[in-house]
Amino acid sequence: MTSFVALVRGINVGGKNLMSMADLAEAFSDAGHGDVRTHGQSGNVLFESGRRSGPALERALEGALEDRFGMPLLVVVRSRAELAETVDAAPSDFGSDRYRSDCFFLKHPLTADDVLAELPELKEGVDSIAGGRGVLYFSRVAKLATKTRIQRLFAMPVYQQMTVRTWRVTTRLLELLDAR
Repeated sequence: MTSFVALVRGINVGGKNLMSMADLAEAFSDAGHGDVRTHGQSGNVLFESGRRSGPALERALEGALEDRFGMPLLVVVRSRAELAETVDAAPSDFGSDRYRSDCFFLKHPLTADDVLAELPELKEGVDSIAGGRGVLYFSRVAKLATKTRIQRLFAMPVYQQMTVRTWRVTTRLLELLDAR
């Protein structure tokens, strides 16, 4: 069995797509996955599976969730090893108190290079972005966070193929996977 985290996009955000985490966890268990737990209220599901990985697992979970909840939901899955790689590969100052830092997890087959090629200019001296394997590391200077231009990415169609987690949540999910 391999440990995974599923990052379900767009639930319990801004009062939309409201869903209890107990119902979400039950859907994963009913789909045949083991040791299912959730973290927070925004669609972070830790689980074990021996059947699939990567895009095939994402598709299977999306199908199971749509059948269960009657709405399409984007799911990005990372194994424990993949999440550890994301954390280890972060820029050296990423997540420091000076910045507000987020990980934009990309749904396969989208790559960081694909997004960076389309990304409009961000605010120099405020925003910074770096690509990684299946992730974008985005930071904005905490004192200047209201001047960010990241909303330009939010308006792009490619944004629909990613889900965002704060650096704190990302590292906490890895801690929880390691504690299993």
